[in-house]
Parts: sequence; structure tokens; C-alpha cells
Amino acid sequence: MKSGLHFLIAARQCEIDELDQLARTSELVGLIGRLVHALQRERGMSNVFLASRGRRFADQRDPQIAECQALEQTVRNGFDQLETEARQRASAGNSARLFSRIAWVLPGLDALPALRGRIGALELAPAEATAAFAKLVAGLLAVVFEAADGATDPEISRLLVAMFNFMQGKEFAGQERAFGAATLALGRSNEAQRAQWLHLIESQERCFHVFTDFSSDEVLALWRESEADATMAELERLRRVGTTLAAPAASPTAPPDAQHSQLSQNWFDCCTRRIDAMRTVEDRLAADLRALCNRKTAQARTDLAAYQQLIGTLAPQQSGGALFFDDAGTQAVTPAPYGRGLERSVLDMVQAQSQRLQAMSDELQTVRASLNERKVVERAKGLLMAHRRLSEDEAHKMLRQTAMNQKRRLVDVAESMLAMADYLPMPDARAPR
Repeated sequence: MKSGLHFLIAARQCEIDELDQLARTSELVGLIGRLVHALQRERGMSNVFLASRGRRFADQRDPQIAECQALEQTVRNGFDQLETEARQRASAGNSARLFSRIAWVLPGLDALPALRGRIGALELAPAEATAAFAKLVAGLLAVVFEAADGATDPEISRLLVAMFNFMQGKEFAGQERAFGAATLALGRSNEAQRAQWLHLIESQERCFHVFTDFSSDEVLALWRESEADATMAELERLRRVGTTLAAPAASPTAPPDAQHSQLSQNWFDCCTRRIDAMRTVEDRLAADLRALCNRKTAQARTDLAAYQQLIGTLAPQQSGGALFFDDAGTQAVTPAPYGRGLERSVLDMVQAQSQRLQAMSDELQTVRASLNERKVVERAKGLLMAHRRLSEDEAHKMLRQTAMNQKRRLVDVAESMLAMADYLPMPDARAPR
């Protein structure tokens, strides 16, 4: 008959397996971050290229595309390795949702050559190119989200939540770079474009706020250092210029003048300095994540070795847990054949393991609250988009405005809306948007 220590060893081995899986997934998250960074830069170049009708960034696009292709292959290899290892494990864990996200994003990677061809042929408007790249990046970030949502260790989960929100904020910064570069190059904007620009700024601030809640003091210090005063001052100045441009003239297809071309270049360079500095923070988060996974795995393996060594000292006859009821006033009738000290040691280890796992579970629930709130808000936005024929930005603004008017949290408004979902009429697919 197996003793409690045997099952303690089995529990620790399961924990090591989960940590190994988290380490592999965390490594993939770092690779995705590098690919997203390169795609963000390619998107910005593509927007300026399209807005200038091929006069700017024509030479820089090819090297940037080559960098993206190399990183894409690395990420694909990571996907393949994760799938192969998952098939070899007895338990899939969070793999079902994670692999569903990967399955969704792979066709987007497959379609990149065609998208680049259309951009090179000037067949797309800047807004169309931005939307295409944003959809692909959103798919890649969804993989990161599932990695964070599936983490079973609270410390690792906190780091993944911080990293996901930072990457999401950085993506909004990348969208702003591409959007602003195209707008400034054209030298004109309308009310809808100005609202879109402000939405991108607000979205960044929201993501970076969550990132600061889950980050260490060291990472936050690096984040503050990365936000150079001169760069941020120039960014704010150019934001004011871009959001106060005049409405389109009578000839909206007229080529941009030299002044606006220079403004666009200054904007692109300023945003690039900021986003490249963000990359240093992202690298630090990825390095901290790897180090934490390695440290926890090493500690778990050390504990497992100690348990295995201890079980070799057990006598064939077990004591039946003679000390189990000691705290209730029950005394052992027969001395433990392998010594009361050893029995107490085993029982203490079992209790400590149980308490540690309970504490981890409690902390994990707290960490996941942020991810669950995001899920609720996204579902409410989808409901509004379907029933009110709104864009994603319009749906988010409606939720935010309702929360402000009612002085409630955004997630509370979203939950109330979802509670009424069954009472809403089915959307008419034929209705015009």
C-alpha cells in the first residue's frame, strides 16, 4: 500500500510537469513578442510607404520584411514544438484553448506574402494595411493571453499578465505610430480620424495601468527610464498637431507637400524611439519570466529529490499515521517503526504542501481577476457590435461612456449588459451598418 509520501512525490512531479510546460510556453511568449515588434515596425513603414505613394521607405521595407520572415519561422517552430510535446503528455492542461488561438493565427501568417505584395503594388489604403496588420498582431497577442490565462503558478501568472498588458499597450502605440504617420503625411484629418487617434492614446494608458499593477519595482523603474522626457514632449507636441489638422480639402487625393512629409517622418522617428525603448522593458519581462520558471523548476526538483531520498528510509511496516490525530489529543498507541521524528517530518511536509497549494490557488484567483474582466468586456463589446451594428471602437466608447455616466466600473456595466443578452432581439444580418 502506498504511503502519503508516495502521493506527495506524485504531486510534486505533476507540479514539475506543469512548470516545464509553463517554461516552454513562456519561451514562446518571448518569441511572439519579438515577432510582434518587427511586424509593428513593418506596419509603420508600410503606412508611410502607402501614404507617400511609394516615395518613402521603399528601400527599407525589404530588409524589414526579411527580419519579420526570420522571426516568423522561429515562432512557427515554437508552435510546432509545443504541439509535439503536448501530444506526448498525458494531460493537455490549457492546450485546447491555446492551440485554438494558434490555429486561428496561422492562416494570417500564411497570408502575409499576399498582403505585402498588395502593399508593394500600392493597391491598399493606409487604413486597410493598418487593419490587416492589427488583425494579425491581435491574433498573436491572443496566444499570449491564453498563456497567461492558463498559468497555474500565481507568480508566473502575474508576470504573464504584466507582459500581456504591456505588449497590448505597445501594440496600441504601434497602431498610433502607423495611424499618425499616414495622417500627417496626408496633411488632413476628419472628426472620425481624430476620435480614432484619441482612442488609441486612451487604450495605451489603460493597458499600461494594468501592467504597472502587476509588475515588480525593478521593471517599473526600467519603464520610467524608458519614457525619456524629450521623446515624450515631442510625442505630445506632434499629437496636438495631428489631432488639430484641417478636414480634407476638395482634392483628397492630392500628394502630400514637403512640410507634411517632414512632420510624418518626425512623428515616425519619435514613435520608433519610444517603441524601441519599450522593447527593452519587454525583453526584461521575458528574461524575468524565464528566470522565474527556471528557479521554481529547480526548487521543485530539489524537493522531489529530497522526498525520494526520504522514502527510501521508510520501513516496510507503516505506522498508520500515528501522529495524525496528535493535535486532537489522541496519543500514538504503538511507536512508529521508523521513528516519530521521521513520521512527523513526513506529515509536516504533506501539510506544508497542502497549505502552499491553497495559498497559490487563492493568489491565482486574484491574479486572474484582471484577465476575467477583460473577457467580460470583450464579450459585451461583441454583443454591442452585433446588435447595434457598431465598430469595435464605437462599442468600447459606448461601454466607457455608460460607465462614466452611471459612475460604475467598466466591467460592472459589461456584466449587466451580458445579463440582458437573452432578452435582446436577434440581429438582422440584412440591416445596414
